[in-house]
Amino acid sequence: MPSLVAGLALLSGSAAAASRPVGSATGEREIARCIQFASAGRSWLEKTLWGLRDQEAGWIGAEVPNSNGTHDLGPLQVNSSWVAKLSVLVDRDPGLVRTWLINDPCFNVQAAKWLFLSGLRTSGSYWQAVGVYHSPTPWRQERYRKNVARRLVSRFGANVFSPLPPKTLSQRQESSSFPLAQGKPQ
Repeated sequence: MPSLVAGLALLSGSAAAASRPVGSATGEREIARCIQFASAGRSWLEKTLWGLRDQEAGWIGAEVPNSNGTHDLGPLQVNSSWVAKLSVLVDRDPGLVRTWLINDPCFNVQAAKWLFLSGLRTSGSYWQAVGVYHSPTPWRQERYRKNVARRLVSRFGANVFSPLPPKTLSQRQESSSFPLAQGKPQ
């Protein structure tokens, strides 16, 4: 866990991220940089994160209330129900983790990546993992998967994942730890 905490210190609490105007061009460039960094050169993962981003349509500073009392936080609208789990994974106060999800785009993108990849590991299905990112409810998952698929085609074209890389699913998956140990890009 020490390397995870060291990476967290680099990725979180950025005053520059917190001070950016909502929806600004600078904020959008920062979100794009965070998505590129989080995908670590894996085109399929970068496209996935863009699909989630386009569907969620959040922004730096977003804190959108839901009817069930939770909030969707930051650019990829990570649900506040995950704050407790994420705070345990990074060994930080839940209030601080919530603030980072709202204001630090790279922390938010890394959390979204972790949520998606956790769903992928659990289900073994790309599209099921996309649905689980949004909701535990099957009918909501199905609707969400279709919306993300439309967003992916809109952004990347009809052959968004073609040709498929020759790796197997197990080769594409990562460890189950929260991916903050990599440090923040320059």
